[in-house]
Amino acid sequence: MILGFTIAQVAVAGLGALLCLVLGLVGRVPNDLTMGAVALVEVLLVAQLVTALVAPAVGNTAEGSLLEYYTYLISALLVPPAAAFWALVDRSRWATVILGAGCLTVAIMVYRMQQIWGA
Repeated sequence: MILGFTIAQVAVAGLGALLCLVLGLVGRVPNDLTMGAVALVEVLLVAQLVTALVAPAVGNTAEGSLLEYYTYLISALLVPPAAAFWALVDRSRWATVILGAGCLTVAIMVYRMQQIWGA
């Protein structure tokens, strides 16, 4: 993993979580802004997957367990679509909070993935 990209991912997911949680707690339903934040988190996760597949070929090998790393990565890739699906089905303020919880979950998982990669 690339440390700078990890920091950017954690920051974007953290800001997305903060945005969605605050908007949800003040009573806003999911909208383009909150769904866009979750979509951006997902796009960065796809970029992380591509980076993780290419990194060993260019000499950036993982020091920790690759099975654990890829389990975290695939699981993290599933969180934003699941949260977005929930938000599309349940158009309430709590769905916006779920979007925030999904972003927060991804931020924590990406941080943990960096720990596993670097051991």
